[in-house]
Amino acid sequence: MPSTQRLLFLLTFPLRLIPSVLHSQTLATLLNQVMKESLAEGELDFLDGRRVGIEIDDIGVRYCLGVSGGHIRGYGKDLPPDASVAGGLREFMLLAARREDADTLFFQRRLRMSGDTELGLYLKNFLDAFEPPARWVPLTRALDRMAGLRFPGR
Repeated sequence: MPSTQRLLFLLTFPLRLIPSVLHSQTLATLLNQVMKESLAEGELDFLDGRRVGIEIDDIGVRYCLGVSGGHIRGYGKDLPPDASVAGGLREFMLLAARREDADTLFFQRRLRMSGDTELGLYLKNFLDAFEPPARWVPLTRALDRMAGLRFPGR
């Protein structure tokens, strides 16, 4: 493991002490606010009753999300996700900040997909088309700045 990854892994150790279901529920709460309009318009109905895993492998954190009752829900490890996306923290930050598109990250093998590929493609297409509401632009800018940080050795 390169020294930068080792440092990042050590700095995020407290996150790994928190049960994954709490990580997932916290992320679901945030996403319910960011994607409120999309949920109301049924744009995420393709996830109803399904689960998607997100693995940030360089810090050892996993999320499991799905849609139920018109809301994004966070789940634990009780059932495996139907589709999973894995990659490094920086790649997910680039994606969230809209600095890189998912296709580029997948083709460069910086993100990996497994499981139900059709479900993963529906999700990718939704995220490509999704425009966060204006009130979330400061968060997107902050993610963009953080994604631009360079650590020694990277």
